[in-house]
Amino acid sequence: MTHTTPPAPARVRLDNGGRAPWHPLARQAFLQALDDGWADPRRLHTEGRRAAALLDGAREAAAAVLGARTEEVRFTHSHPTALHAAVLAAAAGRRRAGVDVVVGAVERAAVLHAAQAAATMHGGRRVDVAVDRFGRVDAQAMTDAVASPGVALAALQHANGEVGTLQPVEQVHAAARTAGVPLLVDAGASLGHAAVPPAWDLLAADPADWGAPAGVGVLAARERVRLVPTGPEDPEPWAPGGVSVPAAFAAAVALQAVEADRVAEDARRRALVDRVRGAVTTIPDVEVVGDPDARLPHVATFSFLYVDGEALLTELDRAGIGVGSGSACTASTLEPSHVLAAMGVLTHGNVRIALDRSTTEQDVDRLLAVLPDAVARVREMLGVGGL
Repeated sequence: MTHTTPPAPARVRLDNGGRAPWHPLARQAFLQALDDGWADPRRLHTEGRRAAALLDGAREAAAAVLGARTEEVRFTHSHPTALHAAVLAAAAGRRRAGVDVVVGAVERAAVLHAAQAAATMHGGRRVDVAVDRFGRVDAQAMTDAVASPGVALAALQHANGEVGTLQPVEQVHAAARTAGVPLLVDAGASLGHAAVPPAWDLLAADPADWGAPAGVGVLAARERVRLVPTGPEDPEPWAPGGVSVPAAFAAAVALQAVEADRVAEDARRRALVDRVRGAVTTIPDVEVVGDPDARLPHVATFSFLYVDGEALLTELDRAGIGVGSGSACTASTLEPSHVLAAMGVLTHGNVRIALDRSTTEQDVDRLLAVLPDAVARVREMLGVGGL
């Protein structure tokens, strides 16, 4: 009798924040644009004009979703590039009005580093506004900071991609408008997943987060905002050398697609996340972080006491489940997540899941079946299994 080894179960990928699998329509659009949009859109021949038409159409589609004018939307080489350009150019454009940059303490590193660079460049300072244990910025404190004299720019994410908490962007934007200070909203974790209000002066978004190709970013700026590019002169100051037309076209097509069924996807993934958030509380010494209600529909984060985050991710990976970790140390800094630290919650033993559109109930079942034993094994390895 011949014995056959049963096939290994398919891997479950629950780390889709910032780099999700391609939406099927994004793949289709990308392949189409490889044939129709390969040429330099700045050239005047037929092929160049065809590429330019695809790029203009992509800008128009993105602008429609954002509630912006087509001319207010640009594509950049990446989401961090869009954030850097927005901070540096807006701060340079307002250096006569102010030199300080106000940010939420849990902004992504690209914003924090750009804000520090912009403030230092003009003799100002970066002003960090604290958050509560949900990771939500203190709206009154940010209002007060923005209203202080000498502020060039304020930056506030729409939602935190690490813990899912939504931020009070509308309240802060109203205060910023009163103070005459432009507000940069980082929608990198939320566009395509949640409704982004038009309460912004500058906005950056990440197509790879909603199932489009990596290597392209979105930067939108209202016409009233004065921007002064800080890099060398280039015909494309926001994306020197130009962007990939196929990537930009695929990003716009994917954005339209995810917006079309966003409400239904919100309900489906929110139910799965609610189930995860409830189930993990049965594991001893766990802290579920982020706002339980006012949050992104697809993100859940929880931290385990007496657990090494890297070891736990390795255990889950061996079981065929890929997750992220907000507190995973990087090889270069060996520092925990600044987001979790600012929140005052556990910064180790952290697991972050971000469900994409293909995540199923069975995928969640796999995680919840494997997780308790994985946590127990890591605690045993660390010699704290009995605590």
